[in-house]
Amino acid sequence: MSLKFTKYQGIGNDFLVVFAEHPEALTPADAVRLCDRHYGVGGDGVLIVSPGQDGARARMTVLNADGSRPEMCGNGLRCVALAIVHDSDPRAAGFVVETDAGPRTTSVVVDTENPDVGMVRTGMGQGRLADSFEIDFEGEKYLFRMVSMGNPHAICFRDAISDEKLDRLGPLVSGRFPAGTNVEIVTQRGPLALDVHVWERGVGRTLACGTGAVGSVVVAADQGLVPFDEEVTVQLPGGKVMVRVDRDFITELTGPAARVFSGTTELAELQRAPAQ
Repeated sequence: MSLKFTKYQGIGNDFLVVFAEHPEALTPADAVRLCDRHYGVGGDGVLIVSPGQDGARARMTVLNADGSRPEMCGNGLRCVALAIVHDSDPRAAGFVVETDAGPRTTSVVVDTENPDVGMVRTGMGQGRLADSFEIDFEGEKYLFRMVSMGNPHAICFRDAISDEKLDRLGPLVSGRFPAGTNVEIVTQRGPLALDVHVWERGVGRTLACGTGAVGSVVVAADQGLVPFDEEVTVQLPGGKVMVRVDRDFITELTGPAARVFSGTTELAELQRAPAQ
């Protein structure tokens, strides 16, 4: 099977965008092969863009690098919105994209000097706060607050930890939940500024996570660390996004997306990574 794709990235979170007639046009095994950075094309996930329903411009289906299917992906949504504009209309555009977490509004402004790049504003739905829990990890206590942005996040406010430590902590926290969870370590840098480091279920540590950035601001606003109804700058390893949360925890995410390259591959010819 010959597959056309375009590589997009949102502040370093990179995806293969595939336009298809059906949301299940690719299998989990296809995603694993495509996302392998040594034996495939490489990416944090595959985004399948198929026709939308009920007035939506399109449907986004996300497959993680391990083949799992998360409900939502904020950086992926920005990439899909820009890809739709590139595929159909180079002008600024606003439309609805269906996701497994529900419909999401998007607004895209393409850079006039570099049309591969766009600034995308997306409605991210309502943040739903849940319970807190504490764990002991390598001699320290970590207090997490759960929040759903259509997908689950465990948010911990504390001083930053090393990448290696996050690589060990993420699976431990995620393993507490039958379906897993994303894990964020958040450090406040100012009244309107947060640093966020992410471990994503199904992927591992990544340069960015849009829903994680939004969930972090939801928890921060609930705790009185940042104000409602103002844009908060969230710095992730891959770059910055802006998040706004209102008093009903309705959220909005603004950030860049960029087209990297397009290509064609033969799925049947992609090698499987050697068994570990």
